[in-house]
Amino acid sequence: MLDLNTDTVRFIVERSREFQFEEEEGEGADVADDQPGGANATVRAELESAIADLEPDQQIELVALMWLGRGDYELDEWENAKRDAAAAYNGRTASYLIGTPLLGDYLEEGLVLHGHGEA
Repeated sequence: MLDLNTDTVRFIVERSREFQFEEEEGEGADVADDQPGGANATVRAELESAIADLEPDQQIELVALMWLGRGDYELDEWENAKRDAAAAYNGRTASYLIGTPLLGDYLEEGLVLHGHGEA
């Protein structure tokens, strides 16, 4: 059972996709988007804040959801995924998740597997 607010997860999905898009578009640009005040810095800050505002148990579940969506675990292994995410928890969840390519896709797939979205 998923104990995360799906609206919060969807917000993180949207921001992570926007961040990834800005990163891809910014490659080769003369001015880096992640400089202070840049568009990508703003999106990253929103994403970091949304993740950091979650309680530790919710951050752990968010990591487990990403792992589920990535295919590291099956739905019937959900409790194992949460236990492993709890064991790996170190307070740097936002950096870990933001550094994961395709984060938005993985979280969305995790939601779908839990019955919160379309396949």
